[in-house]
Amino acid sequence: MASALGAVGWEDLRKQARHLENEIDAKLVAFSKLGVNTGQGHASSETVPLLDEEHVFENMASEIEALLAKLTTINDGMSEVKPSGAAMLHTMQRHREILKDYKLEFNKTQNNFTARKDREDLLGSVRKEIDSYKSASGLNRRDMYLKESQHIHNSDRLINDQISIAVETRDHLMSQRQAFKRIQTRFNDISNRFPAVNSLLQRINLRKRRDSLIIGLLVGFCTFLLLLYAFH
Repeated sequence: MASALGAVGWEDLRKQARHLENEIDAKLVAFSKLGVNTGQGHASSETVPLLDEEHVFENMASEIEALLAKLTTINDGMSEVKPSGAAMLHTMQRHREILKDYKLEFNKTQNNFTARKDREDLLGSVRKEIDSYKSASGLNRRDMYLKESQHIHNSDRLINDQISIAVETRDHLMSQRQAFKRIQTRFNDISNRFPAVNSLLQRINLRKRRDSLIIGLLVGFCTFLLLLYAFH
């Protein structure tokens, strides 16, 4: 009677173990695909935030951990049943090996996801530093371009001022030239209208030249006498 009850308990535990193994196997496949797909999706696109990936991954990990705990409990219950033969002992060993493989695969997927998350966090921090550096460099270049533009603007303004001064000077000289031409033209008109005045001016000029010549000769003669007196 006891062996019959033990057989009934063994069959029930084995059915539960197979059911949990099938469920865990399906969830582990989806779990591993989730880790691989989220890694590739985040590496190629930033449309899905990493926090949402972590939330889905952690929920599935919690479900698998609960199923593994149930399977462990069932395996412990199966171990308490006294095996009735080599086939039952082999079945117990096989269920323990399956549980061990599931735990190894679960831990491997979790470790891969954690490593990918750490790598993406590191790359994200490096990317932020690069973006901040590029932003600072862009601001520096922008300031430099603004200063250079201001310098060019000031240079253009100074050149325009110098050109304006040169144009005004030219206009002033041209106006003076026109004034001198008008004065000379008036003197020529006056000299042509009054020949007596012209002849008087010529005589005055000749007398000034003669007086200058006489004064020069007198100064030269006096100088010669002074030198002659000084040496003798």
